[in-house]
Amino acid sequence: MDIGYLPWNKPASQAALPCVRDDNTELTYGQFAQRVDTFAAQLSSKGIRRGNVIAIMLPNRVELVVAIFAAWRLGATATPINPAFTATEADYQITDSHARLIVNLNADSPTGGLPAIHVADMKTIGKPSRLPPANVLRDDLALLVYTSGSTGKPKGVMLSHGNLLAMASMMANHLQLTRDDHCLLILPLFHVNAVLVSVLTPMLAGAQTTVMGKFAPLPFLELIEKRRPTYFSGVPTIYALLASLPADVTPDTSSLRFAICGAAPVSAELLAKSEERFGFVMIEGYGLTEGTCCSACNPIDGPRKLGTVGPALAGQQIAIMSDDGQILPAGETGEVLISGPIVMSGYFGRPEETAATIRGGWLRTGDVGHLDEDGYLTLVDRIKDMIIRGGENLYPKEIESTLSEIDGVLETAVVGKPDPVLGEVPVAYVALYPESAVTEDDLFAHCRAHLTRVKVPVSITIVDAIPKNPVGKIDKPRLRKSLQPQPAA
Repeated sequence: MDIGYLPWNKPASQAALPCVRDDNTELTYGQFAQRVDTFAAQLSSKGIRRGNVIAIMLPNRVELVVAIFAAWRLGATATPINPAFTATEADYQITDSHARLIVNLNADSPTGGLPAIHVADMKTIGKPSRLPPANVLRDDLALLVYTSGSTGKPKGVMLSHGNLLAMASMMANHLQLTRDDHCLLILPLFHVNAVLVSVLTPMLAGAQTTVMGKFAPLPFLELIEKRRPTYFSGVPTIYALLASLPADVTPDTSSLRFAICGAAPVSAELLAKSEERFGFVMIEGYGLTEGTCCSACNPIDGPRKLGTVGPALAGQQIAIMSDDGQILPAGETGEVLISGPIVMSGYFGRPEETAATIRGGWLRTGDVGHLDEDGYLTLVDRIKDMIIRGGENLYPKEIESTLSEIDGVLETAVVGKPDPVLGEVPVAYVALYPESAVTEDDLFAHCRAHLTRVKVPVSITIVDAIPKNPVGKIDKPRLRKSLQPQPAA
């Protein structure tokens, strides 16, 4: 099946064009295809076959991209793992995904008991592959991307090659990409945004990608001047950090056609400030992992409405649903629904949760918003309690469950506190059993041992009792309200 982002489907005339690079490696399309084939043969020698899942736990680098495509070369599935995960977090994903092998950094990395290939041992040059021709079908499971749910247990979102191809095609058309484009990848590759917007979309267009290992404002701007990319995709935190740089930082950003902002709500003021400061054409978008990344996006050369996330991408539909299940007209507020070929196959091994999320072909987002007469979507609120910290989705239940593992902890409540740079940060309130000797230091230590750093609360307050609403449930709205900035007297 001809899936245009796969390197072995590229025409011979493209083999010499630049494809992907990082600080240490630079590959043309031909070299990338050869590297993928070589590593696929290595995976095959380890017993990886069609339908298997391989886990990949690496920081941003070319080898991570090679490993994903090598899995696809064999008809296998890739599940990328956050390289900052603790062993507890990584082992859960490895086990839940039924992975057969892991590609990781070194012998100190979590393995979940699986055989591992360390990045230094990935073969790059070998004899011509004796693998049979790749036979990748659109219904084949391509990615298992894990996202936390309201229960706190991460779920594997099943994305097929059909999902990925539809999304990459929509984005390439919306962004008007050509072979002359060049994406600077700065978001982590365990997120669907980075894989789709910064790798598959440019590859479909025959463009190139430069992978930045870890974002920092000044090195990022230096890389723009050096590599001359035409676009990048970021989250609000990145733009806040850039906008707060000293006035004497004046990089040459003239190569950029546009910059994308997504993954979390952003203020119109920050978008305007970033565009004025750096000359970016800022376009804001919106989507979910379950919708293969992006469903709405402001146009590059059409009306860009600040404060909205734009209209539905061509090939998708967005609707607003009332509490009683009715589709609402423009201007009415309700739950955001999405439909189209980008809707996930489902949650891996969770048919009941899949059925609750996809109904009649519509993906229920759990977000609240409204459409204007032109079809532009404005997000109003979130139904779920999710906290978005610098573009990272954090779910209070997972943090609460971790705190509750400690003997002596009676109740916990985690909510988001507004932060001028990160958007939100998690804060925790803990009530203890009488006579419990647990301290705030004990609670922090336990969180740091079992949670990624971004999930560790910035503050943990031991209280006599956690506030409840009239029906006896923890009153999180009251907690959130207490954390809002107070107006000046």
